[in-house]
Amino acid sequence: MGMVSSLVSPAAWKERFAQMKRAIDVATKPDKEEFLNESKVSAAGMLIIGAIGFIIFLIYQLTVGGA
Repeated sequence: MGMVSSLVSPAAWKERFAQMKRAIDVATKPDKEEFLNESKVSAAGMLIIGAIGFIIFLIYQLTVGGA
């Protein structure tokens, strides 16, 4: 019951919004170089995960035999 009352109280909401505002104030927009670097790392991660999935698919097809 204590958790529910803390979600409903206006003081809890005020504190939560204050925390969110602090996080937004600290955040900065990445420059072009940082954005490109993060994009490359994300794309590499997606390619690696896709390659692992494809390898698992091939192993399954070769061992169990697809329909």
